[in-house]
Amino acid sequence: MDAEGPQALGDLCLAQVCHSLNALCSRRADGSMCLSWAPLFPQEVADQLLSKMATKGILNDTTVGIFRNCKELRLRRASIRCCPVSAEAFRLALCPHRLQELDASCISGGLTGANIISSLASNPECRSSLQRLSLNGLCLDCESLGEAGGTRVGFSSLQGLRTLNLANTDLTDTVLEDICTLPLLESLDISCSTVSKLTALLDCKNTLRSLITHRLRQLDMSSARLLFVLSQLQALRHLDFSDDHFTVDDSNGRDGDETVRQLLEGSPQVLPSLVSLDISGRKTITDAAVRAFVDARGGLVFLGLLATGASSCDALSSKKSLKVTGEANENQVCEALRRYRDRECFIREALVHLYNLVTDTDKPRPDMLKLVLRAMQRYPTSLHIHLVATACVFNLTTQDLAEAMPVSLLSSTVTQLLHAMKTFPNHQQVQKNCLLALCSDYILQDVPFDKYLASTLVINWLSSHEDPTLQRMAVAVISILVAKLSTEETAMLGKDIFIMKLLAIVQQKAMVGVVDSTLKFALSALWNLTDEMPSAARSFIECQGLELYEEVLETYNTEPSIQQKVLGLLNNIAEVEVLQADLMEEDLLEHILSLLQDPQVEMGVRYFAGGILAQLASRPEAWTLDDELHSTILKQLHESIITWTQLEREMVSYRSFRPFCPLLQTNQPSGVQLWAVWAIQLVCSQNTSLYSSLLEKEGVTELLKSLAAHPDTHSDIKELSDSILHLVEQH
Repeated sequence: MDAEGPQALGDLCLAQVCHSLNALCSRRADGSMCLSWAPLFPQEVADQLLSKMATKGILNDTTVGIFRNCKELRLRRASIRCCPVSAEAFRLALCPHRLQELDASCISGGLTGANIISSLASNPECRSSLQRLSLNGLCLDCESLGEAGGTRVGFSSLQGLRTLNLANTDLTDTVLEDICTLPLLESLDISCSTVSKLTALLDCKNTLRSLITHRLRQLDMSSARLLFVLSQLQALRHLDFSDDHFTVDDSNGRDGDETVRQLLEGSPQVLPSLVSLDISGRKTITDAAVRAFVDARGGLVFLGLLATGASSCDALSSKKSLKVTGEANENQVCEALRRYRDRECFIREALVHLYNLVTDTDKPRPDMLKLVLRAMQRYPTSLHIHLVATACVFNLTTQDLAEAMPVSLLSSTVTQLLHAMKTFPNHQQVQKNCLLALCSDYILQDVPFDKYLASTLVINWLSSHEDPTLQRMAVAVISILVAKLSTEETAMLGKDIFIMKLLAIVQQKAMVGVVDSTLKFALSALWNLTDEMPSAARSFIECQGLELYEEVLETYNTEPSIQQKVLGLLNNIAEVEVLQADLMEEDLLEHILSLLQDPQVEMGVRYFAGGILAQLASRPEAWTLDDELHSTILKQLHESIITWTQLEREMVSYRSFRPFCPLLQTNQPSGVQLWAVWAIQLVCSQNTSLYSSLLEKEGVTELLKSLAAHPDTHSDIKELSDSILHLVEQH
């Protein structure tokens, strides 16, 4: 649960039905699904189930079959938007219902507008019951509309229609004439269609209350004739005559602009019922025309002025109840993002202005982030949208702003950022925006999202780009994400190509002796990749990582932060018995031993130096170097560790204590045992609740008890073992 509250129980139940559909259904002979058993669903729930299946992307010819039974699942408001449904499946599953609303926008599967109209008209009840129909983005196949078997199957056969959306279709003048004979038609959207004349609208002038004619590129009417037709629509309350301002000027656009100018400056007796006008994108609108219109229309509630240059008109500021889309202020920009969900050109324009508004914001704005997220989700393949939207996301979540956002909102936003990275892999600015947004400790640590996907996307990007700024951000993100992955996920990431890339970054920095965040993040990422990952540790060795790390230890002999990360990785290798032989180099071990012994060296460096030496010295049968060095290491381990009194917080964390078990055996030398119990006490004292259960689960508690009770165990080790056991018992 977060600031937005828990998910509604009804949504959870519907989601579970969608998830379990295969188990709940049997199959008909044609392969379609049929619920094996179903209660009588409340009608609204049936509508919600269909919508949930559509939004989850599981509605198709097979699954839509569950709605063939009109007794249990009675549909009234059906949405199959963007779903792959064929004409036959639509006819069998949806048309038998007494539908009141149908949204079949942008569906695939070969279903045309003509298929839908003829199928709906085959149900006498639908002819009168259907009130709202959306075929946005569909091929109408207008030539197929007309007479069939002596029965008219055009739009006019659906006599109950009140709202019709035919935006982005191949609508013709002839079909528009048929539509305008509908006796109850109140709302009509013919945006971006192929109509050339609007004269047919005169046939519905007494009923039409809303007309949307955005970007009619093939409109062929003079300004005077167009204004005459519009002026006859006496019942019209909302008129959208907006245009796509990104397109070049043409005669249609100029005629439209002139029509708008005359409408703005004309008498309020033209369209007397008008309370809402959208002329966004019309480039020649003047402040004077807007002022004249607003002053003459006291009942105006909405005015669309985005990308007109007139939204800062002073007459608008005094109209407190008037909603305006534009770029003059925050309210206008947000109103544009809310209102123009289906207008990519306007969403893009509004996002540009929103970016300017939030560039230096210091207040959390979850309302704005929701609008940006919705735009990204609405246009998942639009580079123009994501280029600006990802920049807005960064500005809205930077620094401490993310912590004030609902977690579910951030989770959805990060998921969309990952989608953008996956969709636009070669667009550097989009990738940079996403990486900037991801470079947040709060988001990476506390927000749930697919961290494995994020890791693969960032590493793949890193493998093919060299930009220093993005490189730094990428390795920073990877270094944190890798520590969050499961063992299986880490193993999949620890491949040669990824390790080679990270090693290349380390080598690049080490060659010039640079100490920067990129080097540190790359070292941290390699450290985390090899943590209890023998396959990744082997890849590291095969990619000549050991040779490079020996050079790094020599080069950065006064940089404890670098030394600690290097030794931490070598400690991971030392924990893998089959790889210990690769560390049997006298110069390397003597250097590590010198770090262990030097009291001036920072504690973290000495700690990991001790871990490497303890692991290697714990197996005398595998020791291949001088016996005197082995004895010296064992002696110095005990003598050095016994002086360690300062415990540093958050110096190290462990996924498990399995690598410690061999070191805790009663037959081990005291120096080996001492390092292990000291390490366990270190992490347990920092996070007792986490590690006490791990000690019990992995049998380490019993090993500590045996060690404490054994007569040959050194008193120093017994004391530390008792201390750990006491911590565990207290918890």
